[in-house]
Amino acid sequence: MEKQMNNKSYDVPLIVISLFIVSVIVVFLGLLPEKGTAFANKVFVFLTNLFGAPILLFTFGVVAFLVYISFSKYGDIRLGKEKPQFSTKSWIAMMLTAGLGSATVYWAFTEWAFYYNTPGLGAEPQTSAAYEWALAYNFFHWGISAWALYCIAALPIAYHFYVRKNKGLSLSSVVGEVTGFKSNGVVGKIVDIIFIFTCLGGLSITLGLSVPLLSQGMASILGIETSFTIDLIIILIISVVFTLSAYLGIEKGVKRITDLNSVFVLGFIGLIFLIGPTTFMINNSTNAVGLMVQNFVHMSLWTDPIENGSFPNDWTIFYWLYWITYAPFMGVFVTRISRGRKIKELIFNMLISGSLGCWIFFGILQNISMDRDIRGIVDVSGSLDVDGGNQAIIDVLNTLPLSTFFILFFVVVSMLFLASTLDSASYTLAATATKGLKDHEDPSPFHRLFWCLVIVLVPLTIIFINAPMNTIKTAAIVTSIPLIFVLLIMIYGLVKWMREDFGDTSAHVIKEKNKRKKAS
Repeated sequence: MEKQMNNKSYDVPLIVISLFIVSVIVVFLGLLPEKGTAFANKVFVFLTNLFGAPILLFTFGVVAFLVYISFSKYGDIRLGKEKPQFSTKSWIAMMLTAGLGSATVYWAFTEWAFYYNTPGLGAEPQTSAAYEWALAYNFFHWGISAWALYCIAALPIAYHFYVRKNKGLSLSSVVGEVTGFKSNGVVGKIVDIIFIFTCLGGLSITLGLSVPLLSQGMASILGIETSFTIDLIIILIISVVFTLSAYLGIEKGVKRITDLNSVFVLGFIGLIFLIGPTTFMINNSTNAVGLMVQNFVHMSLWTDPIENGSFPNDWTIFYWLYWITYAPFMGVFVTRISRGRKIKELIFNMLISGSLGCWIFFGILQNISMDRDIRGIVDVSGSLDVDGGNQAIIDVLNTLPLSTFFILFFVVVSMLFLASTLDSASYTLAATATKGLKDHEDPSPFHRLFWCLVIVLVPLTIIFINAPMNTIKTAAIVTSIPLIFVLLIMIYGLVKWMREDFGDTSAHVIKEKNKRKKAS
């Protein structure tokens, strides 16, 4: 049974400062959208050019580091003395649904088309090779490297919280323990403010992509035009679901909604797989995995230095930064649900289960979209400049038998995905803004409800005042660059702690300790 923290534990200065900064930026973008967009784009181009290669090297290095840790003696360190709190099935489901979100459903139908028009590794646009590389790059960007960025944020927090038994389930508490800076001091506040801003910015991107698509789906079912009213109704429905879930907590709320979401997702993609084109899905996915594995190092470190094309910056570097915006949020949430797991279990789950989940999901939905484009049934690749491909997604679903049923199924799955992500985010934000959180303690229900309200109001305000979503996206991505330095400090702390605690302990002794812990 988890204890609830009382109101005195709220970090009021952190909450006030964070929300003030977010509000100022949103209002500024609403009043001066063109200037804000121009400035944000210039900053983004400058920083991605300056930090592009280091970001690629950092991500590749993280993958290598996690593989080493998982097969070393340190992989057998158990995160806490108790048995795992959740079954493996629920653990994987919560991790997947929190990490993906409903924006994944948008990308699952359209991402290949962006790569088909502007492929990577020097392939000719709009050719057979571009089709093949499109799915390979999709699997790459949603595969091992991406999940490694989530995992490298989770491991230091989990070790800090369960093995070292330090207080605080936030980035600042980990950084404070590593550097000696006080977590409630200036440095700690800056770290948490950056985290809260990037988290809210990332969630705004998710809602910004998801709500218009869901609105299009609902309008198609009802036979009406899309409008702000439909957007508002969709947000309210999702808000009721994830707010109730957040109030009930991890075990009664988040676990149930993610288990339900898993059933719906499996049903949705399972039916589409059976309807087909099944053979094309299997063949193209197998080919994509082969291309990705064969070229993994090249794709990981490709900067296009001779042609100086925009693909590495626009996609791979952008994606790694995008995943980093969510990495601290995922790190806190995964820590909360991973008590009792071994370090190597956590690594294998995130890298293998996370990647396989994405590849199966994308392998089915990308391929039905691509099939309709190849056969000239739906011009998916040609529709991206119109509305980002939203209508093309509905058109693809309309090619299925009982299309209204599939569109409704699609809307429900997307809503559950979104509710799961926002539910997890509200817990994470509340944990960050709770002072001295200990093991077996959760933020108070009303604190979680407060962040539920903030998570809804910020994107809703952005949509209402018509602030440019691309600028919000750019701002969130830009602020993720300082998070890389925070992650480097956390990685240093993890290595230092493991050497101090287990450096002189043999692998056999670590395994024996784990057996005794599990038995007790």
